[in-house]
Amino acid sequence: MPLNRRKFLEKSAVTGAGVALAGAVSAPGAQAAEAKRGAKRYAFTVLGTTDLHGNVFNWDYFTDKEFDDKDHNDVGLAKVSTLVNRVRAEKGRGNTLLIDAGDTIQGTQLSYYYAKVDPITAKGGPVHPMAQAMNAMGYDAAALGNHEFNYGIPVLRKFEEQCRFPLLGANALDAKTLRPAFAPYSMHRLRTPHGRDVKVAVLGLTNPGIAIWDKANVQGKMTFPGLEEQAAKWVPKLRSMGADVVIVSAHSGSSGTSSYGDQLPYIENAAALVAEQVPGIDAILVGHAHTEIPEYFVTNKKTGKQVLLSEPLKWGQRLTLFDFELVFEKGCWKVEKVGAKVLNSNTVEEDSKITKLLADEHEKVVAYVNQVIGTNAAEMTSAEAPYKDVPIIDLINHIQADTVKQALAGTEYASLPVLSQAACFSRSARIPAGQVTIRDVAGLYVFENTLEARLMTGAQMKAYLEFSANYFVQTAPDAAVDPAKLTNANGTPDYNYDVVSGLSYEIDIAKPAGSRVTNVRFEGQPLADDAKFVFAVNNYRANGGGNFPHVAAAPVLWSNSEEIRNTMIAWVKAKGSIDPAAFAGIDWKLTRNGTPVF
Repeated sequence: MPLNRRKFLEKSAVTGAGVALAGAVSAPGAQAAEAKRGAKRYAFTVLGTTDLHGNVFNWDYFTDKEFDDKDHNDVGLAKVSTLVNRVRAEKGRGNTLLIDAGDTIQGTQLSYYYAKVDPITAKGGPVHPMAQAMNAMGYDAAALGNHEFNYGIPVLRKFEEQCRFPLLGANALDAKTLRPAFAPYSMHRLRTPHGRDVKVAVLGLTNPGIAIWDKANVQGKMTFPGLEEQAAKWVPKLRSMGADVVIVSAHSGSSGTSSYGDQLPYIENAAALVAEQVPGIDAILVGHAHTEIPEYFVTNKKTGKQVLLSEPLKWGQRLTLFDFELVFEKGCWKVEKVGAKVLNSNTVEEDSKITKLLADEHEKVVAYVNQVIGTNAAEMTSAEAPYKDVPIIDLINHIQADTVKQALAGTEYASLPVLSQAACFSRSARIPAGQVTIRDVAGLYVFENTLEARLMTGAQMKAYLEFSANYFVQTAPDAAVDPAKLTNANGTPDYNYDVVSGLSYEIDIAKPAGSRVTNVRFEGQPLADDAKFVFAVNNYRANGGGNFPHVAAAPVLWSNSEEIRNTMIAWVKAKGSIDPAAFAGIDWKLTRNGTPVF
C-alpha cells in the first residue's frame, strides 16, 4: 500500500503539516474575571495517555472477567474518559488538549480481532474500536508507537484514516524520499480572554526500534532516525511558526538505554535526552517504558531551562495532567509555570457513552475468545515460570519446534536437531484441565510475534543462554531465596528471559552475571561448540529485540508470517487435545554451587 504522502500533503498544504484548531469555546469564569482585572495571564491543561494497547473496557479478555492486578488498577479508555470529562468540566473544554504517546492498536484481543479476524482493511470493514473511542473522547493528537506497525502499514493507514485527529511521527520517514510519512506535528489555538490566542504545538516522535522489531513490515518503506536529531530539526521550526508552547509526545522512555544494544545508532529510551539536548521544549509526554512518572524535570544543557516530563501508567491506568500557567510579556505568551500529576483510573466508573458505543464489538470479541478448541489433560500455569521449568512454557517450545521441523522437512536442514526459545509473557497465564478455549491459548502468548528458524552453533547457544541468565539476581549460596526477589535483575523484563528446549543446562545464581550457565548438554553429552542447530525463535528476538547475542546475524532458514499465537491455536485444534506428559520435562534448573535452588 502506498505511504499516502499525497493525502498528507493535501491536508498540510494550507496550514502546515498537521495543523489543527482547538479551544473554540470561551474561557471559564475564573480566567474571564482575571481578564477584567487586567492581568494578562492564561492557564490551560494538556491531558495525556500512553501505551493504551487496545484497552477500551476495564476487561481482561484472557481471563474473561473484569481486569484486576495486585495493586487493583483498572484499565481502559472508558475509565479515562470519565477522568477527562471531569477535568474538562473543571478547566473549561476550550482550555484543555487531549493527546497520546503511542502503542494504541495492539495488545488486547479486542484490537487483534479488528486487525485480523474482522479486519478494518476489508472492503466495507468496521471502524477500529480504538478509533471510535478516541474520536468520541475528542483526542487532539496521538504519536505513533512501535506497536502501531505490528499489523503492517495498510492496517495502520486505515486506522489513521478512521481517526479524527492526526497520528504524529516526525521521525517516521519515507525510506525513498526521507520526508515525513506521517504528520510531524499538530498546531492548536487556545482562545484566551485577552484577545490573543495561545498557539500550542505538539511534536510527535516514535521509536527507532521499529526498524528492528517490525523489520518485515517497514524495511524499504520507512526509516526511523533518532528522536534528538528530529526534535532539533522541528522544534525551531515550530517556534518560528509562532508556537507559544511546544509539547513533545514521545513514544520513548526516559532512561537513556536501549534494548537493542548497538544494532542501531539511535537511543530507544531517549525522552530525557531530548529534553536535555534540544532547546525550546516546554514538556514531554513520555511513553513506551510502561512506568509511572508523575512529574520529572530535566535541565536543558544549552538554556538551563527546566523541561517537564511525565509518563502515565500503561493501558489507561493513569491520566497525566500538564498544568500550564502563561503570562503575556513583550507581545507574546510565555510559560511562567508548569507542573504535572497523574490521576488514577480506579477512582472512577467507566463512561457509559464509551461502553455503549462499543458494546457490540466487545460482545463479538468475548464470544470469539471463548470458542472451545480442544481439551487438556492437566492444568498448566505460568506462576512459577520465571524461575522454574514448567509445562506451560514447554508447550510453546514444543509447538514451535514441531512447526519448524515440518517446515524444513525435505530440505538440506531437515536432519539438524531443532532447539526452541520461549519466554514467560504473563505470570498469570493458565490453561485449565478439561476444555481449552482460544483465550486460554492466547493468554499464554500475548504478543503478535511470528516464527523463524535460524542456524546456530553450540558455542553461540552457550552465549545465548549466558546472556539470558543475566535476568537473575546474584544470590549467595547460604542466603535465603525469595522467588519474588530472584528475577528481573537490572530491570530485565520477564519477556527478555528466554528458556531453550532441546538442551539441558543449569544456571548458578551464586555466580556473577556472565559466568552462570553450566553443564550444558545435548542428548546427554556435553554440548560441542561446533555443533549445528536449527533454532526456532520469534521474530522480535530474531531481529535483535533484547540484544541477545548472535541470533540477529544468524542465517535465516525459514520464516513465517503467521503469528505464533495463531500457530498454537491451530495446533491445539488439529490435535484436539493437550497432554503435558507428552512434552513436559526439566531442561533447565537454578543451582547454587551445584545444589538445586528449588
